[in-house]
Amino acid sequence: MKYDVKAFELLSNEEIADGIFDMRVKNDELAPLAKCGQFAHVYVPSKTLRRPISVCDSENGVLRLVYQVKGEGTKIMSQMKKGESVDILAPLGNGFNIEQGKRYCLIGGGIGVPPMLYTAKQTENPLVITGFRNKDLIILQDDFKNAGAELVLTTDDGSAGVHGFVTDVLKEKINEVDEVCACGPTPMLKAIAQVCKEFNKPCQISLEERMACGIGACLVCAVKVRKNGEEIMQHVCKNGPVFNAEEVVF
Repeated sequence: MKYDVKAFELLSNEEIADGIFDMRVKNDELAPLAKCGQFAHVYVPSKTLRRPISVCDSENGVLRLVYQVKGEGTKIMSQMKKGESVDILAPLGNGFNIEQGKRYCLIGGGIGVPPMLYTAKQTENPLVITGFRNKDLIILQDDFKNAGAELVLTTDDGSAGVHGFVTDVLKEKINEVDEVCACGPTPMLKAIAQVCKEFNKPCQISLEERMACGIGACLVCAVKVRKNGEEIMQHVCKNGPVFNAEEVVF
């Protein structure tokens, strides 16, 4: 895994939904190295710890990072202006393993939707299922359509798209795909893993955990996995964030 710390030029940083921002930063050396499912560690002025943000897209030296304002750090990020220099450690982690010739179902829930866009661009005719709490939080629908995806939108409250959960759609359409990749809240990932096990479909999941160093040195983002019949601890930032769903101990 090759990564480095570089200054990126901030090209834009716009709010695209309630509290959700679309940041685009340019660095011709590091941006092209990013693979789908990896993340960037963004330095925030006045804060000790960097903020891990999934790679939403990477094209022509531009890294696209879509994030949600959840605390002081991301609030400061949302106030950064075009032309500023952004200190970023990237690309980090192990992403999705995409095999040519397979049809994938890509599932994103909430702020777990952005990394599925770059993944969709690496596949042929993917089925993409996106889930949001309500219509005010919906993002990236046109981007997925432009990427050639078969797109299904769900909302918990029925204010847009299918009224229900992403797993409701998955159960209906899982036999149309060869493998599932997902990112989102842990309860959603657990439910997806159970459906895939029931239908005997391979499943890769991208876990969300609090991080500090981002490179596996501080041991903050530990998660329990099952390897060779034994339960061991691995780290989301270094061993993941993408894991085989069957190995994760929820």
